[in-house]
Amino acid sequence: MSGSDDSGRLTVIALNGIPEVRSGDDLAGLIADAIERLLADEPDFGPLRPDDVIVVTQKVVSKAEGAIVDLTAVEPRPEAVAFAQRWQRDARQVEVVLREARRVVRMANGVLITETSHGFVCANGGVDASNVGPASGAIVTLLPVDPDRSAAGIRELIRERLGVDVPVIVSDSFGRPWRWGIVDVAIGVSGLLPLEDLRGTVDADGRTMSSTVRAVADEIATAAELALGKIAGRPIAIVRGARPSLGEGTIREALIPSEWDLFR
Repeated sequence: MSGSDDSGRLTVIALNGIPEVRSGDDLAGLIADAIERLLADEPDFGPLRPDDVIVVTQKVVSKAEGAIVDLTAVEPRPEAVAFAQRWQRDARQVEVVLREARRVVRMANGVLITETSHGFVCANGGVDASNVGPASGAIVTLLPVDPDRSAAGIRELIRERLGVDVPVIVSDSFGRPWRWGIVDVAIGVSGLLPLEDLRGTVDADGRTMSSTVRAVADEIATAAELALGKIAGRPIAIVRGARPSLGEGTIREALIPSEWDLFR
C-alpha cells in the first residue's frame, strides 16, 4: 500500500554529477552512473531498494529524446504575433504552443492554457524555454511523446545495470486553479500505480471514506522537486519511504475524463 515509511520518514536525495544532457544522450546510463556514485560515496544510504522511486525531470528526458524546437526556424501565425505583441511574449514560442495543442482552453492575460496530445491541461502545453542549456533563447523543449514509455526505458536499464527493479516517475511543473505557484507532478510513470484509491476504506474515526483518492505519483514528484530545485542543475532524485503501490500503472489513470472535469 502507499503511505509513509514505517519509521515515519521520507528521504529525498538529489543525484549530483549529471552533465548537460543533449539530444541522443544515453540518459538512463547517466542516471545509473550517478546512482552508482551515490551508493559508493554514501554507504549509509544502503543499496537501492525496490520501493525506492527514481524521479526524473521532464527537461532532461525531452532533451535526450530530441523533443526540441529551433525557434529560428519558426514562422508565427498572425494570431501568435498579435498575442505576443499585446503581452510581451515571444511570438515564436506562442506559435509552438499552438502547434502542439490538441485544444486551446484559454488564451488570455498573457497565459495560454492548452490540452496536449497526452491529455494534460497545462500552461503553454508543456513548451518550455527555461533550463534548456547553451542554446537558451534559441530553442524550446516539448513534452516527451510518450512519458510512460520514457519512464519504462529508464527503469529497464536501471534494472539491467543495478539488478533492482525501481519505479520511475517523469515529472514536470504545473500550475493549479485558484492558487499561485507551481508544483511538480508526474507526467509519466513505470512500475508504480499513480493513484491510491481509499474510497470504501475506514478513516481513523471509523468513517467510511467515499471520495478520497491520493495522487501518490504527484506527491512523490513534488517531494523530489524540493530537493532538486529549479536552478541547481540537478534533474534526478531518489525518493525513499513513500512506499507507493507497485504495479504496471500509466499516467492516464490520473487524468480526469471530460465528463467529470468541472473546469473544461
